[in-house]
Amino acid sequence: MIKSAVHPLLASLPPTYYSIPLKNPPSRSFNRFFCHSSSSSSSSSSSKNNNVKKSVQDPYFPPRFSVAPMMDWTDNHYRTLARLISKHAWLYTEMVVAETIVHKQDNLDRFLSFPREQHPIALQIGGSNLNNLSKAAALANSYNYDAINLNCGCPSGKVAGHGCFGARLMLNPKFVAEAMSAIAENCDAPVSVKCRIGVDDHDSYSELCDFVYKVASGSPTRHFIVHARKALLNGISPAANRKIPPLKYEYFFGLLRDFPSLQFTMNGGVTCINEVDAAIQCGAHGVMVGRAAYNK
Repeated sequence: MIKSAVHPLLASLPPTYYSIPLKNPPSRSFNRFFCHSSSSSSSSSSSKNNNVKKSVQDPYFPPRFSVAPMMDWTDNHYRTLARLISKHAWLYTEMVVAETIVHKQDNLDRFLSFPREQHPIALQIGGSNLNNLSKAAALANSYNYDAINLNCGCPSGKVAGHGCFGARLMLNPKFVAEAMSAIAENCDAPVSVKCRIGVDDHDSYSELCDFVYKVASGSPTRHFIVHARKALLNGISPAANRKIPPLKYEYFFGLLRDFPSLQFTMNGGVTCINEVDAAIQCGAHGVMVGRAAYNK
């Protein structure tokens, strides 16, 4: 799909919207992974859950290829299998709701523990309460995840509807910036956002740029994982949301052009390694694959 479609899209990018320096430089950034060199030093110590304690001077390979966080799919068992297949792919947990972490402190290993061999691994959390997001990040910090990601892309009714988070958060970039700041202040890992290109009728390229600009300017966030479809919050299922809204890769490549100081990972519609390679050759900093990584 991508190999035949990306190059024509580069010639039809949306007009430049933002091309100005961003404020609030981060203290921790995914740049240390994207700028990885072959030389590195090893550092480890034991923790109660047998995870690896790394120094910022000892990064893994850059997250050029990652497996998306998927509820009921990317559990410990699947991630163990995925790590056997690939030594360097970045793995993501299933989304863990911030309130679950906060209210299950007597059983955190059930939700947060993982074998040390699963590094590099990112924790995805969901929520819309700043206090609970802060507490969840602080509690997860001792598990030594390599990154913490905030879910701003899930269109599920339980999440974006009743839960008032997931993709619905894209409608409030100011809150997302505050949430990312709160998470970053309470953890030692880089932070990132996973989002769509829009929500319902809020699907213009300028609105997407406004979201990215406000989040990046108001927080230490420098990495955005962008599913190149908008989310439809009413009337269709999460499965339909992965198929019915059209893919607009031109929005993704527009972000690469307009925000050169940020890192963008492309998600959505990628089904094979040739398409991953094609996207990276066209400038994507990374590519995230979802169910194709499980089914194939």
